[in-house]
Amino acid sequence: MSDERLIAVSPIDGRYSSKVEHLREIFSESALMRYRVITEITWLQYLSDCDELNQIPSMTSQMKDAITKIHLDFSLEDARKIKEIESEINHDVKAVEYFLKEKIENIEGGENYTSFIHFACTSEDINNISYALMLKDGVSETTKSIERLTKTLKEQSHSWANDSMLSRTHGQPASPTTMGKEFANFLSRLDRQLDLLNDSQFLAKMNGAVGNYNAHIIAYPSVDWESVSKGYIDSIGLTFNPYTTQIEPHDWMAELFHTMIRVNNICLDISRDMWMYISIGYFKQVVNESEVGSSTMPHKVNPIDFENSEGNIGMANAILNHLASKLTISRMQRDLSDSTAQRNIGTAFAQSEIAIQSLLKGLSKIELSREKLQQDLEDNWEILAEPIQTILRREHIANAYEDLKTLTRGQKLDREKLHAFIDSLDVDQAVKDEMKALRPESYIGIAASLAKKI
Repeated sequence: MSDERLIAVSPIDGRYSSKVEHLREIFSESALMRYRVITEITWLQYLSDCDELNQIPSMTSQMKDAITKIHLDFSLEDARKIKEIESEINHDVKAVEYFLKEKIENIEGGENYTSFIHFACTSEDINNISYALMLKDGVSETTKSIERLTKTLKEQSHSWANDSMLSRTHGQPASPTTMGKEFANFLSRLDRQLDLLNDSQFLAKMNGAVGNYNAHIIAYPSVDWESVSKGYIDSIGLTFNPYTTQIEPHDWMAELFHTMIRVNNICLDISRDMWMYISIGYFKQVVNESEVGSSTMPHKVNPIDFENSEGNIGMANAILNHLASKLTISRMQRDLSDSTAQRNIGTAFAQSEIAIQSLLKGLSKIELSREKLQQDLEDNWEILAEPIQTILRREHIANAYEDLKTLTRGQKLDREKLHAFIDSLDVDQAVKDEMKALRPESYIGIAASLAKKI
């Protein structure tokens, strides 16, 4: 680990930095600058294609390529230059404008376009688009991680589809399921949220200081600026929002963050269940001989990956919850409190990514203990009270539920005691044989087929 990571304030840039390095290209300060450069450049290029704006020369393909190259080749040196300008003028978005003016002036013929950089824009025109592009890329990375998790859950669901296990509703022995079916439940939930993520709309606006195209209309009163703005937003792959104040209201961000919270909570549910299954011996953890589980207890093999996932989910959701609540509220036509909050979006994505990676690591280190599953089922024959009373109801036996309740509630039964009860019943022998054929491990309904078909 480098010295920079050892002295980092945030574990995202320190201890866990190797897990989220790929997110630096999306959520870092330099990345935000790059998205702003993209926004300014694409707006300038789009305006140059509008015939009604006759003061802006139409760009040749060579000019477009030369200007596009500025954001394609955007480097740390460029980011440092923007930061130097910002340190002088104390405005991060205006610094990007000045940076681009200098860059474009150095292109042959570029001086014809510099006065139209940031044309009719307020800073939030640039910022809201930049964050929308950032989040679109960030969601793409997040969905890749979720898809790796769903792939793992699907493999394990199918692998353990037939492995019967005792359910524990309220923590108490209950009707059996299979381990594969329990994994299928999580997979189904994640698939639904993944569909919502993939269907996310990333809204943006380009309509000036208070959302009314005031400056646009003054300069070019005959231009249909709403159509121009929508055309531009559509051209960069975002969804046009026609009604805003100075800021795009961020409702879509809240929707996105709430979806991510649900994804994280499903992962939290998995992590806690796995922790419990390991604690009762349903899973063994693969031992790495070089690792230490406890500083004092040599025997320990702790479920640390699931605990790590749980902790990071808590941090991610705390930030996502705050952002979803904060960003949708702004005083009058604009206040700046959203700006500083948005800078933490990457932190929430990084904490979520660390959590998913930890969960995947934990799932890769477990082995199913079939002997323990079978032993638990064999020790709890009383769970067959449900199917027996159901069969007796079918046969019109009065008080079937009540009789089974008296026999089993709070009691431990074995096969012999349960069969003795069955023998005492006034029903046909065929019905008795049907009930005696029941076994805890086979009373699983269609759990196995449900686990396999997802």
